[in-house]
Amino acid sequence: MRLRRVCISDRLSHRPHLDRLTTVVEGIVGADEQESGGHPLVSVVMPVLNGMPWIEHQFRALADQRLEADWDIVVADNGSEDGTRACVEQWCERDPRIHLVDASARRGEAAARNIGVRAARGDLVAFCDADDVVRPGWLASMVTALADADLVAGVFDFSALEGGPTSVPVPAATRQLGFLPFALGANLAVRKEIFEAVDGCCEELPMGVDVDLCWRIQLAGYRFAVTAGAVVEKRERPPGMPTFRGAWAYGLCGPRLYVRYRAEGMRRDIRGAAKTWVWLVAALPGLVRPSRRRQWVRTFAIRSGRLVGSVHRRVFFP
Repeated sequence: MRLRRVCISDRLSHRPHLDRLTTVVEGIVGADEQESGGHPLVSVVMPVLNGMPWIEHQFRALADQRLEADWDIVVADNGSEDGTRACVEQWCERDPRIHLVDASARRGEAAARNIGVRAARGDLVAFCDADDVVRPGWLASMVTALADADLVAGVFDFSALEGGPTSVPVPAATRQLGFLPFALGANLAVRKEIFEAVDGCCEELPMGVDVDLCWRIQLAGYRFAVTAGAVVEKRERPPGMPTFRGAWAYGLCGPRLYVRYRAEGMRRDIRGAAKTWVWLVAALPGLVRPSRRRQWVRTFAIRSGRLVGSVHRRVFFP
């Protein structure tokens, strides 16, 4: 199992639960099986809003995870109206590890994640999304990586759920915004005490919540790593307007994050932005091929969102 260190800090002088975690990791890699005493070592937190029918695919994938310790799943329902709640309740009856919590008091990804973590009993928290599919070994890889890190990102296969051949998994994000590396909320794990120490996800941000969380954790001196063994098959948005809206919202968050973190060292990549706009213009004739359209639409939406966000925030972050 490969673990790539990205950022290291020695600020942590005390590592609660480290002995227990080390024991479990030894069990994963082949030592004698250890008893965890009934208290879950790790809680998988899954925020959801109208997750049908894909959430059942994720439940099946999670049910197949193997870990030499007790673990559970917390589903934070953010106000679903499509039968998701009834589906989760049925799964709760089948599998006692699954717990449903009402996270509808405040809409938004950040609020759902915070409510889910508050309900989690594990010392470690692993996040995944209801419309994706975790690969076998995902949870064990996260636990192993957290033995030597405080925040861990997995990797994504962006083609498996699209009907195409399985691709080589890649990290979803590293330094795309000109600052510290970050993970996407659909595939990350963190020590619960650290999540709480930085006050969890920022509920004031409409997008970029996962980016902001990863940066605050690292700026507080904690350690970030990427593990190649924690693979999530990512479900892409349908082509056309769904892709455009998602990428546009992601683009809007760039200038907002720049305002927050420029004093900490976040920088603009003017040259990179110029090259991207040149590519967007040069690629126009090739859009007659449907295979090129999604990438073009996503890139155009992100860059357009950044320009509009720059106007709103009175900065220039293209």
